[in-house]
Amino acid sequence: MDHRLERLIFFSDAVFAIAITLLVIEIRVPHLTIGTPDEALQALRGLLPSFFGFALSFVVIGRFWMGHHSSMANVAAYTPKMLWPNLMLLMAIAFMPFATAFMSANIGQLVPTAFYNATLMVTALLSWRVVSMARNLWPESERNDDWLRMGSRGIGVALGAASALALTFVTPIFSQLALASMPLWQRLAARVLRARRAAAA
Repeated sequence: MDHRLERLIFFSDAVFAIAITLLVIEIRVPHLTIGTPDEALQALRGLLPSFFGFALSFVVIGRFWMGHHSSMANVAAYTPKMLWPNLMLLMAIAFMPFATAFMSANIGQLVPTAFYNATLMVTALLSWRVVSMARNLWPESERNDDWLRMGSRGIGVALGAASALALTFVTPIFSQLALASMPLWQRLAARVLRARRAAAA
């Protein structure tokens, strides 16, 4: 593998790892004044929105990393054209802990929830661009079902995030449920991509 491509991947992995770690750092440990079990349980109940935000964004960032990791696996040659798109994606990933903390501290409120879902959608679009560029650098012999799934996954994540953002303006507290539509969008996108590939063959 080209040394420049290795550096890009290692740097990207480091940013993903730091961002995913910062999620838990944003959860403030409660200070107990009395130390009774009831006080401790009450303090933990107050942190439930933060735990939800942590779990949601941990999975989200993890999925973005998996897509980035898979798309880079068979890149045939390094190109400097990937530097800025990849850097923009990493900026969005590094921003996710703030968006998560803002939403978690104001759970169910319109603006913080819309802000989080918009951040997720922008990150999904940036990820889609990077993964698409990486897929285009795969040798023709490696463009198999995995290669096709990568393209449909990026589209599915972006459309799922857009659905969550739209649902925010109807019911903010349940808007993240729209993220469950991602597999459906992915299957629809896969059908379209397969049809286009068959037509081009």
